[in-house]
Formats: sequence, C-alpha cells, structure tokens
Amino acid sequence: MHEEAMSRVSPARLKEPSRESAALTIGKVARIAQVSVDAIRFYEKEGLLSPARKSDAGYRLYNEDAVRRLTFIKHAQHCGLSLAEIRELLELKSRGDSCCEDVRGVAIQKKLQIEAKIRALKAMSQALSELIDICAGDRKPLDECPILAALESSLAKGPRP
Repeated sequence: MHEEAMSRVSPARLKEPSRESAALTIGKVARIAQVSVDAIRFYEKEGLLSPARKSDAGYRLYNEDAVRRLTFIKHAQHCGLSLAEIRELLELKSRGDSCCEDVRGVAIQKKLQIEAKIRALKAMSQALSELIDICAGDRKPLDECPILAALESSLAKGPRP
C-alpha cells in the first residue's frame, strides 16, 4: 500500500486477519488434508462436511475446522468406521448432552462387528484350505475337479446354520 493509504488504515485493522485470508479453497483443503477434491465433495453430499461460506464468484471456501474434520473422518475410516458411524460420532460430538461413554459405546459396537468379520473370514479361509487340500492340482478335466465337486455337493446341502 502507498504511505497515504496506509495512514488512513487504523493500526487495529492491520493486525486483524481479513475474512479472505482465513478462507481456504477446496483444492487447498484437499492438499492440506491429503484427500481428493472429489472426496471433499462426496463428504459434503453425505452431510459430513460443509464449506464455511461461498465466495462472491460461488467458490466453496473452507476454514481450518474443515481440515480438522477431514482428518477426523480419515482417522475414523482407518479404524473401520463407516460413514454412518462417523456421522453418528460427529453428531454426538456436537450434542451438548453426549458424553465419552456414548462414543465408547460406538467404538465397542464397531470392535464387536470387526471381530465377527474376522471369525467369518477365518472360517472362509479354513474352508478354502480344505478345498485346496482335496485337490492334487493335476491336469484332470473340469468334470473331475474335486474342488468343483465339493462346492457342488455343498450347494446341494444348502447353507450351514
């Protein structure tokens, strides 16, 4: 700024950040949070994130809270939480009557689901091991393949309880 223009601006005005400097574009937020622009748009569509405001030209503008929220979402996904579960945690976080026990309950429920999936995957792995063990891996025609025969006989019996 020229000296003349600077003299008209109050010292307090110079110290306060402008509204524009606190605003981050979607691309900048994506780079900081290490997510794609499409991911940000998706989270907006899912109601997990919203821009702080829009510019006069209609561009989405975000603040540091959006970066924190995106980091939260990424960490929660890394723990196996679904978007619905993440939404639930964010809602709990924003409610005044929630407590840590509420969040712990969500985490316990998710852990139990993951452990059930692990048991199911181990059972599938064991079943495949048994199928692999009955096959010598030779060049028999497909109509003599013991794996296919075992699968066909298992299907005829129906699903196991």
